[in-house]
Amino acid sequence: MATFGIAMFSTDYSIRPDELAKAVEERGFGSVFFPEHTHIPISRRTPFPMGGELPKEYSHIHDLFIAMTTAAMMTTRIKIGAGVCLVTEHDPIHLAKQVASLDALSNGRVILGIGAGWNAEEMEDHGVPFKKRWRVTGERIKAIKRIWTEDAAEFHGELVNFDPIWCWPKPVQAGGPPVWMGSLSPKSLERVVDYCEGWFPVEAPIEALQSRLRTLREAANRVGRKFETIELAIALFAPNEEKCKRLIELGFTHLVLAQPSEPRDKVLKRLDEAASIAAKI
Repeated sequence: MATFGIAMFSTDYSIRPDELAKAVEERGFGSVFFPEHTHIPISRRTPFPMGGELPKEYSHIHDLFIAMTTAAMMTTRIKIGAGVCLVTEHDPIHLAKQVASLDALSNGRVILGIGAGWNAEEMEDHGVPFKKRWRVTGERIKAIKRIWTEDAAEFHGELVNFDPIWCWPKPVQAGGPPVWMGSLSPKSLERVVDYCEGWFPVEAPIEALQSRLRTLREAANRVGRKFETIELAIALFAPNEEKCKRLIELGFTHLVLAQPSEPRDKVLKRLDEAASIAAKI
C-alpha cells in the first residue's frame, strides 16, 4: 500500500509551515516535505531547469530546517521530509547535528531528501564549484552517516576531512534518518546505491521512469545490494488517480503531491482535493 505525502514551498506569503503540517496530518496524509534554497542570486546565468522565468517562491521560502522543526512540533504522526536539502550549501558536521536533533525531537520522523542543486551561482556562493557538486555531496553524506552512527566519528576524504569528534544527540532512527536521492539523472542512480536508502525523483514520463528503474536495479546488482532495500518515492506536480495507480504499479511506494504556494484557505481546499484522490487508491 502506498503512502501519500504533500510537498510545498512554504513562503512568507503562503500558508505557514506549521499550519500546513497540521492540516496534512488531519487529512490522513503520511508526510509533509519542504524544499530548500538559502538564497537566489540575482544573476540569472544558470537558467531555470523547467524553462521560463524562475518562480517567485524560490527566493521566498523559509529556512528548510526551521520549517521542518515547526512542522514537527505541530504534529505527532506524519514524517517530516526535506524535499530536498541542498547538501552543497551545508557544513557536514553542522548538518549532521541539525538532522539528528530534529530526528530526536520529532521521535524519529525525519526523511532527509538530498540533492546537489542546479543553480551554479547559488552553490558557488557557498564555496562549492558546480563541477564538484556531486563529489562534495557524496563525501558530506558519508561523513554525516559516520557522525550519526559512531561515538567518536572521523572522516578523511578528498573534500571532507576531520579527526575523531564527539557529536550528540544521535538520531532516534537506527542508522539515522533515511536519505533519499532527489535526482532524475542516470548517474545519480549509482549514488543512490552507494549512499542512500531511497530514490526520490520528480515526475517524468512513464517510459523514462521505467528506464531509470532498470538502471537502478542493474546498479544495485553490480554491488550486491538488494533492490528491495531501496525505497521508491516520487514527487508529482499534477496528480490524478490514473497516474498515481500507474506509478504504484511501477513500484513507487511513497507518492508526494506537490502543491502551489498559496494562502491558507486555498491550500486547505487543495489538500481536500488531494486527499480525495489518495482515498480512491
